[in-house]
Amino acid sequence: MEAHPRTQTGPRTLGKSSRDSRRVEIQIFMERHVIIGAGPAGLTAAWELSKLERDVLLLESDPVYVGGIARTVEYKGHRFDMGGHRFYSKSEQINRIWREMLPNDFIQVSRLSRIYYGRKFFPYPIELKATIGNLGLRTSFLIGLSYLWARAFPRKHETSFEDWIVNRFGHRLYSTFFKTYTEKVWGIPCTEISKDWAAQRIRGLSLIQAVKHALFSPKANSQIKTLIKTFSYPRLGPGQLWESVRDQILDAGNELELGKTVIKLNHHDGVMTSVETEDGCEYDGSHFYSTMTIRDFILSLSPEAPRLVCDAAESLKYRDFLTVALVIDRPELFPDNWIYIHDPGVHVGRIQNYKNWSRDMVADPSQTCLGMEYFCNQGDSLWEMNDQGLIRLAARELDEIGIARGSDVIDGCVVRVPNAYPVYDGDYRKHRETIKNWLNSYFLNVYPAGRAGLHTYNNQDHSMMAAILSVRNATEQAILDVWNVNTDEEYGEEGQAQTPIEERLVPRRISPEPVGSHSS
Repeated sequence: MEAHPRTQTGPRTLGKSSRDSRRVEIQIFMERHVIIGAGPAGLTAAWELSKLERDVLLLESDPVYVGGIARTVEYKGHRFDMGGHRFYSKSEQINRIWREMLPNDFIQVSRLSRIYYGRKFFPYPIELKATIGNLGLRTSFLIGLSYLWARAFPRKHETSFEDWIVNRFGHRLYSTFFKTYTEKVWGIPCTEISKDWAAQRIRGLSLIQAVKHALFSPKANSQIKTLIKTFSYPRLGPGQLWESVRDQILDAGNELELGKTVIKLNHHDGVMTSVETEDGCEYDGSHFYSTMTIRDFILSLSPEAPRLVCDAAESLKYRDFLTVALVIDRPELFPDNWIYIHDPGVHVGRIQNYKNWSRDMVADPSQTCLGMEYFCNQGDSLWEMNDQGLIRLAARELDEIGIARGSDVIDGCVVRVPNAYPVYDGDYRKHRETIKNWLNSYFLNVYPAGRAGLHTYNNQDHSMMAAILSVRNATEQAILDVWNVNTDEEYGEEGQAQTPIEERLVPRRISPEPVGSHSS
């Protein structure tokens, strides 16, 4: 059934150029843009379409919040994020759009983050004096010897994340500052993670360069994104921005349906016609934008996609995430925005201090709200633990780390985020390419975007850029490659990539080599 009326727009042309330059055109008389998911990509698509005065319907599975993984959850007046979301982008277009979306409520936040290891805190980025002081002269000397040994006798067959790091930093520094946290986040042993992730994410870094960075202030133009000293942030968290976008979209006469999980996508001869939600409603439209996981999108198609495409979708994997928000009966705990927990003795991977992002994130200034972040998989012991068990675990680990006493925890709540991180295993690229090629060659009116919709580990600014390009593809019949949008790409003023470069990588398992093969 059609649950909402559509605006009569007069005849329009729905077209798309295929790879062999054929153009297929369909005459339509009523235009409605249906967007699956109200995260950064979905809301940005709706924002752009609203400015073009197009009829928009947003379907969001969450019954309360918009913003996706960039939402801000409220609990008894305390506000907390699903991970911290800094607002900083290489794209001036995205920076400008953020200011348009929330013109008066951005604050500037000083960045401070440290690494916790061996019951001590290490500055990040590295500060030589503090690091040597924490490690001690003997350990620092042994790290230096380990580095020299690795440089003199490098591992010849460099295939894993461990190989790559050890060859550049030595085994002792790798064991101290790389191994535990990486394995916590991704749930994959470092010996099974491909070296290409390290080569991309730690590009150009060496122990010598790290020491130079600690001894001499870097030039202004050498500042890299992850080490910026200040960043913009909505006063009430990233959800404030996306709630503002939601309100502006609705004020323009568009529609948003919360608590709507899409379970079926109906299509015919390359044209998506409608989507159905688990509560039995059906919504039709002329253009469809999907930010649901690409795996679920393919497996929900009716009729089914070709077997090869379904097999590719079923092979895509995701890493899940949960936050235990603890309310601490103390006004101040530590000055950091967040702390990386490298200690193997606890499960928590990162701790957010929301009060240090914005004082207005905490309901009572005499209290502090911390986000204890756990990386897990659906079905494992952490994911399946009940909320009270997780709160007790988080309070106990907070006590073990020494940041606060567990007895100071007066309240808490848990938020689970399924499919938070697309996993790049040894075959993900092949599977994603199979799906991409079929989508591009078959559908005339489907536009994927976002981290989940493209199975790409994007930040919110890159999810937004993909959505902008998708809208241009739909409304201008452009052929812009949204799959190429990533964190290391420079964008032109109008949002088109200047030059494609290496995509942002997430750890992937090393594919087993055939017997008799050799590493290159």
